[in-house]
Amino acid sequence: MTRNGPILRVEGLETRFFTEEGQVNAVHGVDMEIDDGEVFGVVGESGSGKSVTALSLLGLLESPGRVTGGEIWYRSAELADSVAEETPTAVDGDYVNLLGLPDRVRRTLRGTHFSMIFQDPMSSFNPSLTVGEQIAEAVEAQQRARSNPRSVASRTQGYGLGQYLMSFVSSSREYVSEESRDRAVELLEMVGIPDPVLRAEEYPHEYSGGMLQRAMVAQALAGEPNVLIADEPTTALDVTIQAQVLDLLDEIQAETGMTILIITHNLGVVARMCDRVGVMYAGEIVERGALADVFDSPVHPYTQGLLGSVPDLGGSSGRLQPIAGNVPSLLDHEMPDRCYFADRCPKAMEACLQKPPELPVDGAAGHTAKCYLAEEPFDESTALPDGYFEDGSTDAADSADASGAAEVASDGGESE
Repeated sequence: MTRNGPILRVEGLETRFFTEEGQVNAVHGVDMEIDDGEVFGVVGESGSGKSVTALSLLGLLESPGRVTGGEIWYRSAELADSVAEETPTAVDGDYVNLLGLPDRVRRTLRGTHFSMIFQDPMSSFNPSLTVGEQIAEAVEAQQRARSNPRSVASRTQGYGLGQYLMSFVSSSREYVSEESRDRAVELLEMVGIPDPVLRAEEYPHEYSGGMLQRAMVAQALAGEPNVLIADEPTTALDVTIQAQVLDLLDEIQAETGMTILIITHNLGVVARMCDRVGVMYAGEIVERGALADVFDSPVHPYTQGLLGSVPDLGGSSGRLQPIAGNVPSLLDHEMPDRCYFADRCPKAMEACLQKPPELPVDGAAGHTAKCYLAEEPFDESTALPDGYFEDGSTDAADSADASGAAEVASDGGESE
């Protein structure tokens, strides 16, 4: 695979939710580079901040969530040229800081530059419209957006609520063209929907879960985006359908060279699809690197725990080694100023009472970990005694069922 350098560069991303209980630090200082044409995976337990990271990239956060810091640099010479005059501080060569763009400009990038496959296709489709109609609307919207991406009005060519209501009483005022409807059928055929002409006239409830997930992929491809974000693309699907959806994404990536960011708690999906991986915990990426480096030579005890929780399908009678405890609270006043994993870590040392920096792992370019073990081996003489955190400062150590880690392990084992 030939790569032209990072197409997306995330630096110090901070996302907060301002709730009645307090400030929730959902994403905390995330750095990430995704190369042009690669498949990058972000994996971790539920509640680690994976989906919030994806929504932050696309500007889809809803109140009370807000991106409070960092930069998101997207490489597009065409976009840089088009916005340089209006927002010069957001442009650096061929790169554009998405967080420095006006909302109206950023909205035009959804579909044409970025697209997303959401977790639950059943709740993402409108039950009152046919699947074909909804995909055709996406095609039409993106075609109109391309007519002048800097103009909000031109994105819909003046199409607003009044025109939408008129389309129900006057066929001549319809928003979706026949060309867009034909393209919707082509997209359904592309993603492997049988009898796409007939299926385009069916409603979401008439589709199976696997077919509806394929239809969502078709809708995401309507604008031929450069970057596709797949948020838990195999959730609630059986193993056979999971494999089919992953094969589909693999084929699309091979044919188009599209960059794909996969958000998942399923280690099997990462092993099957990704070139590189970032392991996320408590709003941070705690280890990153090439897939083989992270899976074969994990450094962070959390990564080791996730991999150690995967069932051995080769017939081994050994017991699973779940990660003790649960993902910590992300409320600002409850987050300690230390390694967030220390209270669950079997190798916690005195040094872990300080926040670890991101350190390079010897022997592998690009392999890093936010763990002191990347720099020096575990020293039992400085290990924290058992029960050190059981003083009420955290309730994570009081639980040993590892519900989140078990979720990662069970799904990962099924897919491998």
